[in-house]
Amino acid sequence: MPGKHQHFQEPEVGCCGKYFLFGFNIVFWVLGALFLAIGLWAWGEKGVLSNISALTDLGGLDPVWLFVVVGGVMSVLGFAGCIGALRENTFLLKFFSVFLGLIFFLELATGILAFVFKDWIRDQLNFFINNNVKAYRDDIDLQNLIDFAQEYWSCCGARGPNDWNLNIYFNCTDLNPSRERCGVPFSCCVRDPAEDVLNTQCGYDVRLKLELEQQGSIHTKGCVGQFEKWLQDNLIVVAGVFVGIALLQVLPQHSMPPTSPPCQQTFPHFAPSSYRSLVSAWPRTL
Repeated sequence: MPGKHQHFQEPEVGCCGKYFLFGFNIVFWVLGALFLAIGLWAWGEKGVLSNISALTDLGGLDPVWLFVVVGGVMSVLGFAGCIGALRENTFLLKFFSVFLGLIFFLELATGILAFVFKDWIRDQLNFFINNNVKAYRDDIDLQNLIDFAQEYWSCCGARGPNDWNLNIYFNCTDLNPSRERCGVPFSCCVRDPAEDVLNTQCGYDVRLKLELEQQGSIHTKGCVGQFEKWLQDNLIVVAGVFVGIALLQVLPQHSMPPTSPPCQQTFPHFAPSSYRSLVSAWPRTL
């Protein structure tokens, strides 16, 4: 009506920021679902899903936990970011922003504490590795992870080969009937480049030898020391990776300018019809 001012509600999410956030989070969502599916599949193959108590029976770390936890967090964040951006749902967007900020500050605090309390972190890392050494034969995924670490960093045990005394199959006690007694896993062995076939028995009885004699057959340095050396040698690469991860966490939170032109409720042409129905049915505010 003439003489009266018309007031238009400005969109809470800008058009460019809206679809940038959508594109970023759809990738995040798919990757999270893939990680979660791989983790659940691995647990299904090991019979964990039919026997949940098996999760607590393992004395060491089950690497599948990493896939399940990381995949679950990525899926939740990706869902909140996608639906929140397309429907301009302030609750989901705030949840996405706060959750992502919390993860960022936890990572930052962990990095600072690790730098300040280096000796304590080293002791905890020794304790963690030795716990997993004890459970080496209990889980195939843990076994493969330890073998990979020892081969990659050319190390053996947390502090050295004698840490394998903690494992019931490799300890040197007289009561140990195992053929691997006083030995180490093959991943501790110094590989011969001329060998075409991997010798998985190369570590048998090797700890019965003198330390100088062991050096020609196995790696005698501990994995904690080798890991610290690797960090120092690759400091720029490691720092670059952490900065990249931090940017991926901070960038989405700054992709929604407060003032921007209106954006109609449209969908990318590749979005499936079922997805469009789901998004259209989701409320804009809660």
